Amino acid sequence: MLVSKIIHRNEERIKVNFPFNRAIAQEIKKIADAKWSKTQRAWHIPYSKEAFKRLKELFPSIEIETTENKTTASTNLPSVPHPLAGGTNDIKLRVEANTKTENLAQSTTQQSTEPNAISKPRNKKEIYIDVIGRKIIVQMDKNESDVRFLQYIKFSRWDGKQFSWIVPNYPGNLELLKDYFNVRITKLTLHDTLEIKTKDNTYALGKTDLLCIKTPAGRLKLLFGFNKNLSIQIKKMPFHFWDAKNKWWTIPYSEPFLAQIKYICSDEKLTFRYEEETASTDRVSRITAYDIPNFRSCPEGYLMKLRELRYSESTLKTYKNAFEEFINYFHTHDIDKIDEPMIIIYVRYLVTERKVSISYQNQAINAVKFYYERVLGGQRKFYFIDRPLQEKRLPIVLSEQEMALIIKACENPKHKAMLMVAYSAGLRVSELLHLKIAHIDSKRMQIKIEQSKGKKDRYTLLSTKVLLILREYMKTYKPKEWLFEGVEGGIYSARSIQNVLQNTLEKTGIKKHVTMHTLRHSFATHLLENGTDLRYIQSLLGHESSKTTEIYTHVTTKGFDQIKSPLDKLDI
Repeated sequence: MLVSKIIHRNEERIKVNFPFNRAIAQEIKKIADAKWSKTQRAWHIPYSKEAFKRLKELFPSIEIETTENKTTASTNLPSVPHPLAGGTNDIKLRVEANTKTENLAQSTTQQSTEPNAISKPRNKKEIYIDVIGRKIIVQMDKNESDVRFLQYIKFSRWDGKQFSWIVPNYPGNLELLKDYFNVRITKLTLHDTLEIKTKDNTYALGKTDLLCIKTPAGRLKLLFGFNKNLSIQIKKMPFHFWDAKNKWWTIPYSEPFLAQIKYICSDEKLTFRYEEETASTDRVSRITAYDIPNFRSCPEGYLMKLRELRYSESTLKTYKNAFEEFINYFHTHDIDKIDEPMIIIYVRYLVTERKVSISYQNQAINAVKFYYERVLGGQRKFYFIDRPLQEKRLPIVLSEQEMALIIKACENPKHKAMLMVAYSAGLRVSELLHLKIAHIDSKRMQIKIEQSKGKKDRYTLLSTKVLLILREYMKTYKPKEWLFEGVEGGIYSARSIQNVLQNTLEKTGIKKHVTMHTLRHSFATHLLENGTDLRYIQSLLGHESSKTTEIYTHVTTKGFDQIKSPLDKLDI
């Protein structure tokens, strides 16, 4: 370890340079204001008596070597002035940590079962190579010719934290390193296991292991060692994502995708392991009128502006609740005096403490912006808030057999009619509840949807079987205005129909997470599987963009049973 004075960013610092050693790096971090410099490729600490004293306390065995007389002093430094006490600036201190050393055999290759047990060089001439999962770690002293060689290898990089070169463990790269360094390799270690940390656990994966973890967000994490064919197959799946920080793939969760991953593992002779990640339970609850005194309601001007701009009742309710939570988070401040830094603090609170979904976070930002820009009439302003990317997930879909089970299990005629209409026409819950008797056109076998999402009208299908059920239902219940009315008249409750569906599901034994919107997803998927053109499905669903409808092409399982692996055709 060499210690010298440097000027870093117009500031005097003490540079601490040493070969890669994780233990020493952890000790240096204990010194106040110790920093790692990418340009210097070394640690540096303040040029002060306190920092230098702390350095001596951590590493008491210090040899001082000057560039003038090459003399060495004792560890207590009785005759050598402190760097800040005057004297020459070219004094260098040689520091040797009290670490145990080992005699390593020249050019040996070992197998290691301890995850990430990286070897450490002992002197400048030694070269250590560790093969861990998808990467090859090369530790060596700086040498221009060696550095140029490593830079020549595609995707190789210098890791400043580990003080080592990282080379991708692609086929042929290890052999290339062996041929180049040859007898200079002090130790080459092939690690049998790869240590990977997730939110819940730490896993030790072998070369032939694949760990599949289902997250609460509806994604599948795929953790495995380097496997080129498996990576190629994952890239063919929709909405795949490579997490460069954590070194794993993620894809949307669906039963066909899960089955496909299992099939690939079988072909590649990989051991498949499946686990489900638990949802976070330490989130902070929403602020209510019982939590703070003088709970503030949403300003009347805010609600009036929403109605003036013809926002839907659903949007009005969402914005109202989101804005009320915001103004009561700062319940001691005047609403109009809440500034941009406070807004950013609130959004971070939603993410770190409330742990809200990405969609709610975006809704909260929009609700706040609406007040300051539209209600107060301020200029359209960009708040320096990072908008999160919406996680790509595939909708849950029922099979035709499961859909039949649900309809048969529903005994109440009115409830059965509602479920059948929602599924047969692909309706949203709000569209189902706002249907009027006049919207049923039995001559053209169509259902008219008025002023739905985006203030749009459209026509959708009226099933022959549904028409028969509706006629029997209307004879019994005799609705007046709305097709499905509540007990006391008026629009039927959305919560009630959701409860009806959940009670019906319990009778069928279906374990999927099913909501009323699942019936709409199932309608579109079953149409696609039966050969309906995607453009017609887009029109029936009322999608403005065809990209929204294309998601159902990734859900359908039709034709999967006809696909055969190329391996099955080989004469082996």
